[in-house]
Amino acid sequence: MNLIEQLTQALDAGPTFHHGHQRLEFQYDGERLTCELTALDSLACALVALECHSDRLRGANPRRLEEIAAALSKKLSYLLEPIHPIETDCDRCVVQMRSSPPRKHAAGTDYYELLVTAAGTIGLARYSRAPGAARAPIAARLTHEVLVRLAGDFAAAAGS
Repeated sequence: MNLIEQLTQALDAGPTFHHGHQRLEFQYDGERLTCELTALDSLACALVALECHSDRLRGANPRRLEEIAAALSKKLSYLLEPIHPIETDCDRCVVQMRSSPPRKHAAGTDYYELLVTAAGTIGLARYSRAPGAARAPIAARLTHEVLVRLAGDFAAAAGS
């Protein structure tokens, strides 16, 4: 089974929980998908981090990483906020993407951060920042369908 089939099966068959932490990890054909969850039920989950590691992405030059980031920026229109590249670190071979604009509310600002790296990783996390405080990771609440779609988009981008 490919990564997406394994993830779908795990979400459908996995035990539900609303407190704690669960790590799902799948491997297929030189790729690894990792999901960090803090809740899971029959329709949705609370995702702390999603990472797709691919041997085909390892060693990519900054230009290639920027192309992948641009393609993901267009493709990930189904998340809460649009995500756009904000910085390319050519020395470390990393493209950083963030929600643009982020979600602002009375308690602060929430946003997605996505990194595309020459280490072979595409990773997503969600953060919150209260005024005067450092940012802190928070869970992104996603339906199973959105998580599977996101994982599929990461795997396709990493493998291209």
